[in-house]
Amino acid sequence: LLFVLGTVSCALFLAVNGLYSASDDVVELTPTNFNKEVIQSESLWLVEFYAPWCGHCQRLTPEWKKAATALKGVVKVGAVDADKHQSLGGQYGVRGFPTIKIFGANKNKAEDYQGGRTSDAIVDAALSALRSLVKDRLSGRSGGYSSGKQSRESGGGDKKDVIELTDDSFDKNVINSDDVWMVEFYAPWCGHCKNLEPEWAAAATEVKEQTKGKVKLAAVDATVNQMLAGRYGIRGFPTIKIFQKGEDPVDYDGGRTRSDIIARALDLFSDNAPPPELLEIIGEDVLKSTCDAHQLCIISVLPHILDTGASGRNSYLDVMLKMAEKYKKKMWGWLWTEAGAQSDLESSLGIGGFGYPAMAAVNARKMKFALLKGSFSEQGINEFLRELSVGRGSTAPVGGGAFPKIHSVEPWDGKDGELPVEDDIDLSDVDLDDWDKDEL
Repeated sequence: LLFVLGTVSCALFLAVNGLYSASDDVVELTPTNFNKEVIQSESLWLVEFYAPWCGHCQRLTPEWKKAATALKGVVKVGAVDADKHQSLGGQYGVRGFPTIKIFGANKNKAEDYQGGRTSDAIVDAALSALRSLVKDRLSGRSGGYSSGKQSRESGGGDKKDVIELTDDSFDKNVINSDDVWMVEFYAPWCGHCKNLEPEWAAAATEVKEQTKGKVKLAAVDATVNQMLAGRYGIRGFPTIKIFQKGEDPVDYDGGRTRSDIIARALDLFSDNAPPPELLEIIGEDVLKSTCDAHQLCIISVLPHILDTGASGRNSYLDVMLKMAEKYKKKMWGWLWTEAGAQSDLESSLGIGGFGYPAMAAVNARKMKFALLKGSFSEQGINEFLRELSVGRGSTAPVGGGAFPKIHSVEPWDGKDGELPVEDDIDLSDVDLDDWDKDEL
């Protein structure tokens, strides 16, 4: 899940340029030109979503350029800097880099490319997808879309993921639901509603997939269901309202394109998503998998259990959990370890044996870190993370340029620590009087 960066800029840990330029045969795609270039295109597109700091992306770049040149005039090949354009990556469910999508006849239902990362494999997949597209056209199938726009003649099938609600079904579906609902109130004769219909339907499918059904898009015919229209004061069409459990409904006043609707739905989803896990560093796998999968991993070194006991440690963990919740939209990784358990790691982060509890924010790809200078409290950590979020704060290279050896340790059992038991010494056979004399 875990590449999304919120507002943290790569400038925090050295600026990185995009991997492609205008001289390449790879088309650089952005939120500004994506709809026109890809969605409204009759062509088959292969699109790579990448981040400049991603090693796998950097290794793919020459192969992607080579494939683009080979496919020139046959299949379009594009690339999106999804680190810079997170809304576009989020719209297509990009959760890791690089992600490659194939946009065929049905531009609103992109397919994931799962093949090899060589130019040969990419070209083979492109030609296979192109063959399928041409055969579909030959048989009269076009995926329900023409030039990326939904066919009005295709009937209710396009709206399969829009939930139709009525006066009778509304409360049991929406009001007591743990899910988030975006509800469009429409009138069949309303021109703006007709314009919105394909966008709403396309967004419903995408949102259902990306949020695993946790955000739902619905529609109410307000001319038929007048009780609902009256209850929510519907005066114009279309009116879109957002319903969340335990809260009053709010008006949606964003854009009416599928990308606008999807972006708002994903924001609502992340607002209601659980915070990231807080993991103890009990081995190398935990550190590497967490730090490699996120732009930043927040590592805390807590005092030894004998210094705090279970209650003291839990109070520190609670502070971290609150901060993980507060900053969950950044989707950073969160880790902790006990003082002395990973002494090499401490030294590499400039913590090294004193000043516990301590905290470092690490960019594992650049092997740079920033150290918490203030107090290990909600206020102190919040100020530290807020500075990072806007690209401020001093950084330093991780000692040795790489993570040191991580020791495998037993996970904390949640209990107070116990002093090691020393072996009893049997002094019964020792003549203490003689021993004292000899010593003297």
